[in-house]
Amino acid sequence: MLNADAADGFVGLLEWSEPVIFDRLLEAYRGKLGGGAPTWKIARTHSRLFRALMRGDSAAFDDLWRELWDGLNASNLGPHDLAAADDAALRELLDVVLSRFRHGDALTMSYHLALIDLATRMQHLERRAP
Repeated sequence: MLNADAADGFVGLLEWSEPVIFDRLLEAYRGKLGGGAPTWKIARTHSRLFRALMRGDSAAFDDLWRELWDGLNASNLGPHDLAAADDAALRELLDVVLSRFRHGDALTMSYHLALIDLATRMQHLERRAP
């Protein structure tokens, strides 16, 4: 269960984080697969999975999780690759928050709490990988 501060952080993240997340995921998967449609599809699906987690949309999450895992398997990628991509995206989000929202106010704290919650959720997701 989210506290109100973390929920506020997710509202803010949903407003601006999508291109940041996608760029980092695409970079991570390009490093493993090179360019091409499969790389873009995996990065896009993974980015949408992040958004579903932030929204708390479990139905979309379940569908996207299956689609992502199928794409990873088809590309001979596994849980370690998923974790590395998650790490890259989460680190970039943290970097943006630390550089842009460093005033120590309630908004900054809500972003930090949301990122901690998101990292925890992603860790559980990685463990769920078959």
